[in-house]
Amino acid sequence: MATDPLAPATPVAPGREARALVDRHARMAGAAQSVLDHLDGAVVAVAAWVHDDERRRVREELARIDSARLGEMTERNLRLAAVQAAGYLTAADLLDVEARDLAALPGVGDTTARGVVAAVAQLAGAAAGLQPLRIGIDRAGLPTPDGAERLLALLHRVMRLRPLVEPHRTALIDYASTVAAALPAARRARHAARLWLALPGTRRAAAAALASLQAWDASPVLADLPATLDALGAAVREPDPGVLDLAADFERRSAEYYTTLVGIVPQAQDALAARGLLPQALVDRVGAHPLDLGAMRVSLRGYQEFGARFALNQGRALLGDEMGLGKTVQALAVMAHLAACGERRFLVVCPASLLANWAREVEHRTTLTAHRLHGEGRDAAIAAWAAEGGVGLTSFEGLPAVPTDVGEVGLVVVDEAHYVKNPRTRRARAVGRWARLVWRLLFLTGTPMDNRLDDFLELVRVLQPDLVAQLPAHLGLLGPDAFRRTVAPAYLRRNQEDVLVELPGIIAADSWVDLTRGDDRAYRDAVAAGNLMAMRQAAWSAGAHGDPAACAKLSRLLEIVDEARDEGRSVVVFSYFRAVLDTVAATLGARGARVHGPLTGDVPVADRQGVVDAFGADDGGAVLVAQISVGGTGLNLQAASVVVLCEPQLTPTAEEQAVARLHRMGQVRSVHAHRLLAEDGVDERVVQLLAGKQQVFDDYVRTSSVAAAAVAAVDVTEGSLARDVVAWEQARLGYGPWWVGLEDGEGVAGRAAGG
Repeated sequence: MATDPLAPATPVAPGREARALVDRHARMAGAAQSVLDHLDGAVVAVAAWVHDDERRRVREELARIDSARLGEMTERNLRLAAVQAAGYLTAADLLDVEARDLAALPGVGDTTARGVVAAVAQLAGAAAGLQPLRIGIDRAGLPTPDGAERLLALLHRVMRLRPLVEPHRTALIDYASTVAAALPAARRARHAARLWLALPGTRRAAAAALASLQAWDASPVLADLPATLDALGAAVREPDPGVLDLAADFERRSAEYYTTLVGIVPQAQDALAARGLLPQALVDRVGAHPLDLGAMRVSLRGYQEFGARFALNQGRALLGDEMGLGKTVQALAVMAHLAACGERRFLVVCPASLLANWAREVEHRTTLTAHRLHGEGRDAAIAAWAAEGGVGLTSFEGLPAVPTDVGEVGLVVVDEAHYVKNPRTRRARAVGRWARLVWRLLFLTGTPMDNRLDDFLELVRVLQPDLVAQLPAHLGLLGPDAFRRTVAPAYLRRNQEDVLVELPGIIAADSWVDLTRGDDRAYRDAVAAGNLMAMRQAAWSAGAHGDPAACAKLSRLLEIVDEARDEGRSVVVFSYFRAVLDTVAATLGARGARVHGPLTGDVPVADRQGVVDAFGADDGGAVLVAQISVGGTGLNLQAASVVVLCEPQLTPTAEEQAVARLHRMGQVRSVHAHRLLAEDGVDERVVQLLAGKQQVFDDYVRTSSVAAAAVAAVDVTEGSLARDVVAWEQARLGYGPWWVGLEDGEGVAGRAAGG
């Protein structure tokens, strides 16, 4: 900082005047340095905490590795039995052990000592990048991992003080450093007699130092400095929040905390990675890849655009994002870009239960045309796909019937690709045939390996066989995450924690299914009878007979529950109907799931919280089955983060209130909300009729503080909805007097509108 060139002409006299000047500037310079040290000390402490935590995570990872397996990392014949006999049972025990210490052990020797130390160092280096630092909140509302409250307190301190200190940092540093440099010489003038006895050079230095301090008194900066230091000192003395307050603040502002952390410790960037654990060079290439989304009807989130670019850049890849992050829309974005580049045909292979959902996604999210190359009308659909282009949709079972001579196919997408992890199965052979015919191949699965690396490798081998041959053997010692960096050319996975800062609080997904033959018979009987409630339950009728495969909704529900269990998530299943809940509970129980409930109106009010508490105390993967009129209101279910609605509800508020049981204070994971819907039937009609009412409700709630007390003003009454839906479906299927009305020329829409 430049000082005022017009310094006072009268020098400060040694003695009392000099003491006052020196003490005043020493006090203010000390205060300025204290403020800087406090903030910078917090920054250093954050870096130290992250370093220590990394060492902890490395030690935990290596503690899982038996030291006897270190020989798998080298071709040398290591004497590991002698190492274990000395008490080094795991790789973690060998951290920081030097080769000379090992070599001194009986039966070890120099070769084994050097080999073991090198192997452990290699494992430690790999393990350091496997599990990025993630801060969470446990069920008690406390930060995790252990000791994370210290990190949050430090980050909170940095976030609080930086906006106050940084505008003054240059001035504080300039002032504190200049005064610190002048004080040693200036202090010699505190006593006049001693100064007169000093050497001439000492007297001249003291006079110059006093002049330097005196110059600051003439500077305009000093006019504001005392008040600034008082304010900053008060901020520094402010205590950190308590641990629960810190946890709550972190939940509200996690993105700010992580951004601050990344600014201090760049390695912590992985905690916010929307790119998975990819090498920077690959990230740069992927990020630079063009992406034309002109054929998309929806916008993509940042991590979804990256996923699409990754698939385009790599050509043949496995997208393993966690459930609910939008793997389907990323695949559609790849198709949209390729369509803009002139490609005409794309093929999607998936379980039969997902065909309806894929058709909906293609129609609603893109301008592309979907063709169902499956079931009745398959031949005509194949001909249309070959001639017109678009997205061909087929099941694993139907894939062998899809001809390969329809013309060039720009991309083959295999959804739920873990279905083809066994190369000896018919479905895997059919996929493999197409994999050899096309250049672009995209596998989608949130569970690419079920505790067996071989399953994962089989999928990667189909995509990029040369990559599998290059994998070093030792990576298997560190578990599946170790492969992420090595197989980065073929594999991208983001967990919801990775991209939490980009995710909404609730991830909603409609899962559309086709009625099975048995469900369709029950549905037609219900329509003929004009029974709306029977129509709404018909999609579950085949499942009530003990055969999940015969019921499309039940099959999809089991897939959702299985995926949630694999990811350590608990699930709440809501239905209006007790019979549906009984079917769900019986089927899940028969499969070994930990089922709580059913929680219905028959359960006394005093006992309902006990059911919820038992569910909340269960580990991840538990399932609570509840009637939406009971569990959907008044209970806190934030122990779960996945909710399934077995059918659309008849009021706009019912579904929102049910989801809100999970999405509330204490929920630190994004809530995944699945609504099971059957095509061409009552579910579709209810969704259509309620769409306009839902918009009214949304607008009303957003503009009125009394909306919750007045939901009846905008909800759809069951009576009018029942009349409309039953009339619509009877007319469509040719039942009842409404069909006569159509034959007479009066449309259903007109009748419904007329009441």
